[in-house]
Amino acid sequence: MGISSLGVGSSILTQDVVDQLREVDEKAHIEPITLNIANENDKKDALDVIDASMDNLIDSINEMKSHSIFIGRSTEVSGTAVSVVALVNTDVQDFTLTVDTLATKQIQESGVFSSEDALIANKGEVTEEEDEDGNTHEVETPSSLTVSISGTDFDIAYDSTTTLKDLKKSINDVAGEKFDVTIAQINDGEFTLFLSSVETGKDQKITITDNSGNLKDDKLTSLTELQAGANSKFQFNGKPVERTTNNVKDLISGLSITLQETGTSVVSVTQNREEIMNRVDSFVSKYNATMNELNKVTKSSVDSSEKGIFSAESTIKNMKKAVANLFNNIDKSAGSLMDFGFDIDKDGFLTLDKTVFETNLDENSKNLEVFIAGGTFTKSNDSTVELKGAFVEMSTIIESYTRLGRTLDTFQDSISIKIKTYEDEKISATESLNSKYEIMKKRFIAYDAMINKFNSTSSMFKQMIDAQNAAAKN
Repeated sequence: MGISSLGVGSSILTQDVVDQLREVDEKAHIEPITLNIANENDKKDALDVIDASMDNLIDSINEMKSHSIFIGRSTEVSGTAVSVVALVNTDVQDFTLTVDTLATKQIQESGVFSSEDALIANKGEVTEEEDEDGNTHEVETPSSLTVSISGTDFDIAYDSTTTLKDLKKSINDVAGEKFDVTIAQINDGEFTLFLSSVETGKDQKITITDNSGNLKDDKLTSLTELQAGANSKFQFNGKPVERTTNNVKDLISGLSITLQETGTSVVSVTQNREEIMNRVDSFVSKYNATMNELNKVTKSSVDSSEKGIFSAESTIKNMKKAVANLFNNIDKSAGSLMDFGFDIDKDGFLTLDKTVFETNLDENSKNLEVFIAGGTFTKSNDSTVELKGAFVEMSTIIESYTRLGRTLDTFQDSISIKIKTYEDEKISATESLNSKYEIMKKRFIAYDAMINKFNSTSSMFKQMIDAQNAAAKN
C-alpha cells in the first residue's frame, strides 16, 4: 500500500510524525526558556510596583525630614476689620487690631469742558523756520505745564492742538506710576478730567501749574478736591498707630495686614497644623503601602499560587527587613518615635495616635521638630543632645535602595540581563530545532521516495506472477 505525505511512499513518514516529534522537542527545550522569560518579566513588573512604592516612601520621608513643615503659619481673624497673611517662621501670637480710619487717595477734578476733544490751549509764540528747500514756515513754540504730587514734578508738553483727551494720555504716559487720570462725562456737554493719586496718604496733594501761560483758562490749574488723601489710623493692642497705606507690612515682622473697614478684629497666628498633619498622614500611608507590597512579594508558602514572586530573592527580602526596622535603627538617645504617637501594630503596619502627636505639638513642639528633623534636643533635666533627626536617618537607609545606581537599580538591571540572556537562548534553541527538522524533513522525503520505488517494484513483480498463474491455468 502506497501513501502521499512528504511526497508519496510510506504511511509512516508523515508530516504528523514530524510535527509530533518537534512538539516533544519544543516542550523539552523551548518551553522551559519561555517560562523563564515570563517569570523574569513578572519579576520586572512586580519590581516596578515596588520601585514606585519605595519612591513614594522616600518622598514622604524627605518631606518630613525638613524643618520647613514646622515653620508654616496660619492665621485666624475674628471680625472683618482686617485680613492678615503670615509668612513662614513668624512668631506665634495673638493680638487685637482696631481700625479707626482707612487711608484714602487724593482725588481732584478739573473744570468742565464741552467735550473730550476740546482744545485746552491758545496758540503760543510763533517763530519762522526754514526747511531743506529754503522755504519759510511758521512753527509754534511748545508750551508746558507741571503736574505735581507729594513733591514730585512731571513736565507735560502741550500746544494749541492739544485736546483734553491728549492731555489725559500724556499725564498717564509720563506720570502713570503716580497718577490715575481719566475723563468722565458728567452731563450732556460736560466733561471733567479726574486725577487720582495711585498711593494713599495725607501727602498726596495734586497740583497743575501752567509754565507757559498759554492755557485757555484756569479749568486745569484750579482743581477741586473731591477726596483728601489721608493716613490710616488704627490701634495695635490699644496702642495708636498711623500709616500712609491700608496694606501694612512693617508693623510685625512676617505679617502682611490689610485694613478693610473700621472696627475691631482679634488675630491669632498659629503653627500650620494642617500642613504638618497632612505630611504625617502621607508618611504613614506611604509606609503601610510599601510594607503591604513587600509582604506580598516576599510571602513564603508551599502553595505556589500564594507564594510571593520574590520569596527567594535576598535583595528584596533584605529591603523589606530594612523598611520594617526603620524605627529600630534611629538614634534613641532622646527617646523614640513611639513617644510622639507612632507605633507598629502586630501585623507590622504603622499607626499614629494623633492625640499624642498633637499634644507634643502643643507642649513640646521644638523637641518634636528636632527629633524628627535634627538639631539640639533638650531633655527633661535641661541637658541637651544633638540629633541627626529620625527622618534624616530614615532617608539615608531608604535612599541606599532608591537612589540612582543603588540596590533597586542594580537588581532591575540584573533582571533585564536575565531576560535578554533567556531571549537569546530561545532564539538559538529555536534556530537549532529549525535546522534539525529541516534536515529531518529532507531525509523523510528521501526515505519516502525509496519506499515508493520499492512499492512500484513490488507491484510489477506481483503483476508478472499473476500473469504466469493465469497462463498456467489455461
